[in-house]
Amino acid sequence: MAAVGADVTAGASIPHRPSLSRLREAAADCRACELWRRGTQTVFGEGGPDASVMLIGEQPGDREDLAGRPFVGPAGALLDRALAEAGIPRDDVYLTNVVKHFNWEARGKRRIHRKPNLSHIRACRPWLDAEINLVKPEVLVLLGATAAQSLLGRDFKVTQHRGEFVDFPLAPFVMATVHPSSILRARDSAIRHAELEAFVRDLQAVAKALRR
Repeated sequence: MAAVGADVTAGASIPHRPSLSRLREAAADCRACELWRRGTQTVFGEGGPDASVMLIGEQPGDREDLAGRPFVGPAGALLDRALAEAGIPRDDVYLTNVVKHFNWEARGKRRIHRKPNLSHIRACRPWLDAEINLVKPEVLVLLGATAAQSLLGRDFKVTQHRGEFVDFPLAPFVMATVHPSSILRARDSAIRHAELEAFVRDLQAVAKALRR
């Protein structure tokens, strides 16, 4: 097992001739960064190998960490609603995160999300690259700034380019938009409603791209 350090990545753990099931099994023992000590378990991606759409978030949350599945908490419920409203079948979607372990800090009895740092993102990148290479989605949707900047560069601004398709070699169509958790954090119901409508419009553009 490689020692944990700033330059260590999960690259050596990627199986020869990988499949999604083999990747998931290998990732369960990932020690490329120290987050494995804090998380309950690795939360690997979920979905079919032929999914047309891949949605990439930042990291699993508290619910996901306990369940071992991505997007099963409140943000995941909102995402499911938005996908349904946009006309994207849930079984045509692969869900994953840039970082596969939950980074958190304690506040009383609660575990509060803590943003992963650059070393965490770099350490986990081989898992994400392998997922993209295996699924080969038609559309790649990056949810939030961490996911967008990890793939499109640190200067990319979701606030300036959300909902736009950008040229990038990872997939025929690549878009960045907000993470559904940001909608849940809106300060009142009117803003949440407006943000959800905007999010659905972004996903409707994804659905339209699939029909081209």
